[in-house]
Amino acid sequence: MPDLALRDLGGAVVWTNDELFAESQNLITTAPAQYQPATFGHKGQVYDGWETRRRREPGVDQAIIRLGAPGVVYGVVVDTSWFTGNYPPAISVEATAVEGVVPAERLVQDAQWTTIVARTPVEGDTRNPFKVDATSRFTHVRLTMYPDGGVARFRVHGRGVPDPRFFRYGHFDLAALENGGLITACSNMYYSSPNNLLMPGRARNMGEGWETSRRRDDGNDWVQVRLAGQGRVSLIELDTSYFLGNAPGSARIRGRDGDGEWFELLARTDLQPDTRHRFAVDLDRPLTEARMDVYPDGGMARLRLYGTLTDTAETTLLEQWERGEA
Repeated sequence: MPDLALRDLGGAVVWTNDELFAESQNLITTAPAQYQPATFGHKGQVYDGWETRRRREPGVDQAIIRLGAPGVVYGVVVDTSWFTGNYPPAISVEATAVEGVVPAERLVQDAQWTTIVARTPVEGDTRNPFKVDATSRFTHVRLTMYPDGGVARFRVHGRGVPDPRFFRYGHFDLAALENGGLITACSNMYYSSPNNLLMPGRARNMGEGWETSRRRDDGNDWVQVRLAGQGRVSLIELDTSYFLGNAPGSARIRGRDGDGEWFELLARTDLQPDTRHRFAVDLDRPLTEARMDVYPDGGMARLRLYGTLTDTAETTLLEQWERGEA
């Protein structure tokens, strides 16, 4: 599952009651936390994470994170990497859903929070994962430390659930994470996650794409994507930016509707390295899932499948939204 809280996806820490030693925005940085011993600043050892001062009175420390892609949360990770004598003994996680963009003060004072991880002990210098059983759509999460301490990274894994009312206004990327697209299967993710294919914006380096290991057999690598809903694709974008000596030689795109047979959207086509390729699709056939095959292996920065929802899919998503279903 993708991390819905990542800053690269649009996430942000919008409020915290304390971040004296280390900035709370570090919680949602994409890269793993780093540590350099004996690196001291004015406030002490420099930590790549969120660290609060030592409490001298009862209470807790909290941070509120706006999800880059609101959605259903299936699990969280409280990563205390490099925090050994200053990690929190216990944490809890709550979540809420609000309409529109609201100031942090409203979240602190008025939001109705749902507990998705009850107060639980955590270990220091450890990736602490927690399963979440909630089925509602959330826009914000709140991490609480009991009573204080440091957390390096906070991951919120789930499925994006956008407001379907925005889908009415023209073509959009049916595969994008922020629009509800989701990777359902992948042949290989040795160097980097296929979720990167569906991230917003252009990749800024090779590490922000999907890259497989080198194949030594006669097969090829592939990835499957469940779309935002049943739709028709009219434009495909295959972006090999920053992949110079390791771009695929060619690629093919197929689609299917439900559990139906796969049909071709883009025949196997040669690709150039470090290039943004665009292909018009003249096929009036709905699909709910797409598959990209790359030959034989390599890296891809982004996969875009622009189109529109079918009338049936749009109606279904709007009805689910009005019923409060995710």
